[in-house]
Amino acid sequence: MNIGIYYALGCYGLWGILPIYWKLLKQVPADQILSHRIVWSLVFMLMVLLFKRDWSWILRLKENPKLIFWFLALSSLISINWYLYIWAVNDGQIVETSLGYFMNPLVNVLLGVVLLKERPRRLQWAAILIAFSGVAFLTFAYGKLPWIALTLAFSFGIYGLLKKLVAIGPLRGLTIETAFLFIPAIIFLATTPSPAFTNTTLGTDVLLVFGGIVTGTPLLLFAGAARNLSMTTLGLMQYMAPTIQFLIGIWIYKEPFSQDQLIGFSIIWFALSLFAMDLLSLKRATYNAKKAS
Repeated sequence: MNIGIYYALGCYGLWGILPIYWKLLKQVPADQILSHRIVWSLVFMLMVLLFKRDWSWILRLKENPKLIFWFLALSSLISINWYLYIWAVNDGQIVETSLGYFMNPLVNVLLGVVLLKERPRRLQWAAILIAFSGVAFLTFAYGKLPWIALTLAFSFGIYGLLKKLVAIGPLRGLTIETAFLFIPAIIFLATTPSPAFTNTTLGTDVLLVFGGIVTGTPLLLFAGAARNLSMTTLGLMQYMAPTIQFLIGIWIYKEPFSQDQLIGFSIIWFALSLFAMDLLSLKRATYNAKKAS
C-alpha cells in the first residue's frame, strides 16, 4: 500500500478525534486554550524546523515584504477558526462543527467561482446547489442559520484559498502564522486574571502544552500524504475527519440529533457524494487520457 495512505489515515484520524482532546480541557476557557495552542504550536514548529535544519526560506521572506499582509490575514483566519472550534466543542456542538468541515470542500469550489473565476463542472454546480438547499432546510428547522458550521467552513475555506495563493508548505506556513500570533497570545496569558496554567492540575498543564504537538503532528502527516497521494485521493479521504467528529458527537457525547437535522445532513451528504463522484470521474478521465497518449 502507498505510504501516503498511512500518512493520510494518521492525519485525518487525528483531526477526527481532536474533539476528545479539547473536551479534556473543558474546564479551561476557550480563549486561554487558544492562546496556549498558539504558543506551544510555535514552539513545536520551531523544534521541527531546527531538527530539519530548514531555515533558508525565512531569508527569502525578507525579499517580499508584501507577504506580511498575507500572513496577517492567514493568522487572523486560523485564530478565528481555532477559537470557534474549541468553544463549540466544549459547548456541546461537535455535530455542528462536523457539518462545517463536511461543507468545506463545496465552499472551496464556491470561493473558486466567486474569487478566482473558475468554472465548476456540472456535477459540482449540482452539489453546491443541493448543499445550499440543505443549509436552507437546517436554517428553517433551527429557526436560525447554522452559523457555527458556516463560519468554520468559510473561515477555513478562505484560509485554504490564501494558502494556495501564497504557495508555502503547511509546516512553514503554520510557523509564520503562529509567530504573528505569539506576542498577543503571550500578553493575553500574562494579563488574564484567572490563568488556568499552573493554577489547576498537572494534567491540565500537560494537556495545554501538548496542544502544540496535537496541532503540529497532523500537519506533518498531511505533508507526507500530499507528497505521496494525488489530490483526488486526498480530497476524498478528507471526509474521514468530519465523519469521525460526527460519530464522536453522537455516540460518545450523546449530543441531540433530531429528525430535521438528519434530513438536513442527508441533503448535504448527498451533495458531497455527487462531488466525490465528480472527483472520481475526473481522475478516471485524466488517467485514460494519459494512458491513451
